[in-house]
Amino acid sequence: MQFTLTDLGIVSALGCGVAETEKRLFAGDASGMRTCAGTLPNGETTPFGYADLPASAFAAAPTRVAALLDAALAQLEPALARLRERMPSARIGAVVGTSNSTMEEFTSDPTRIDMAYPAERLRDKWGVGGPQWVVSTACSSSGKVFAGARKLLETGLCDAVLVGGADAFTRVVVNGFFALEALSPRPTRPLAADRDGINLGEGAAVFVMRRAEDVPRGGPSVALLGVGESSDAHHLTAPDPEGRGAEAAMRAALADAKLPPSAVGYVNLHGTGTVYNDAMECAAVRRVFGDGVPCSSTKPLTGHALGAAGAIEAALCWIALRRGRGLPPHVVRPVDRALAPFPVPEVGNDAVASVALSNSFAFGGSNACVVLGRNR
Repeated sequence: MQFTLTDLGIVSALGCGVAETEKRLFAGDASGMRTCAGTLPNGETTPFGYADLPASAFAAAPTRVAALLDAALAQLEPALARLRERMPSARIGAVVGTSNSTMEEFTSDPTRIDMAYPAERLRDKWGVGGPQWVVSTACSSSGKVFAGARKLLETGLCDAVLVGGADAFTRVVVNGFFALEALSPRPTRPLAADRDGINLGEGAAVFVMRRAEDVPRGGPSVALLGVGESSDAHHLTAPDPEGRGAEAAMRAALADAKLPPSAVGYVNLHGTGTVYNDAMECAAVRRVFGDGVPCSSTKPLTGHALGAAGAIEAALCWIALRRGRGLPPHVVRPVDRALAPFPVPEVGNDAVASVALSNSFAFGGSNACVVLGRNR
C-alpha cells in the first residue's frame, strides 16, 4: 500500500503558506529570525524564529499554539471541504506532534498545560471526528507522527489523516535551553567550525495524508515512502557521540522504503548547530550515504521548532520535491569540510532530487527519519 501527502498548510519564520515559504526558503531569507529579548536573565538575547503571523492572530486565539494550528489548517480548508463531501468526519483522523503545546499559558495559569491540546483543537474547531492523538517526544515528535498516521490508513480506520506538528514560543523552554548552555547568542551556524549552539523557533505544518489509490492522478505528488525510528537512550540531553541511534533510524527508514542509500538525492539534517549534534549526525550520515549525498540544515531560516521541527522540515522537503528543481539551501558559510565533506547546497542551486530524507533527533535518544519521494 502506498501513501500520498496531498496538501500542506504551513507557518514558520519563513512565512505563512506554501508559496511564501517556498519563495523565502530558496532565497535563503533568514529575516524571520528576530531577537528574543526580555526573556533570558541578565539581559541576554538570542535569535528566535517567530512565526510570521500578525499579533492580532495570537490575540484572537485561546492559546499561542492554537493560533499556529489555525493558520496552517486555514490553508487546508479547501482540501478539508472536499474530504467532508466524500466521507464522514469519523473517517478523518489526526496525529500531531508537539513539545511545548500550551506551556506558555501554563506560566501564568498552572491549570492550562495540556499536551493533548493540538489534537483537541483539530477535533473541536476543525471537525476531525476520527481517531486522534498527540506525540510528544521532544524534537522527534512530528517526525514520529507519520508512522502513526500511516497505520490509521493501513488498518482502514481512516480514509484521510491530518498529520504534522505545532509548537509555540514559551519562556520556560527558552530559559531551559539557556540553562543547558545550548542557545547561541548569534545566528546559529550548523556545520561550521565555530558553531556554538541553537536558535529556537515556533511554527506548524500539517499535511493531508491519504492512500495513494484514493487520490486522483494529475500533476506531481509527494509520497511517504518510509519512516524509521530508534531509541539509543545514551543520555538525557546529550546525543550518542557515535551517532549509532541516528544511523539506525536512517537505515530503518531506508529499509521501510525498500530503497538503497544511493536512491536518496537530498538529506535535510537535524543540524542544530551544537558541537556534539552536528558531529554525531555528520558521522552517521557519512556511514550511511558516504560523501556523495547533498545535505543541508534549514534551521538557520526557521529556528529549531522542537516538536514541530520534524513536520516543518519534512514540509520543506515536500516543497522542494514538488518544485522539481533546487534543494533547500544551507545558508551558513564557510562549512567545515573536515566535518561535512558531502555536497552542501547553496542559495540558487538547481540540483534535482526525487527522494529526500529528513532527520529529527531528540533528547533521550529518540530518533526519527522520514523518506519522501516525488511521483509524476
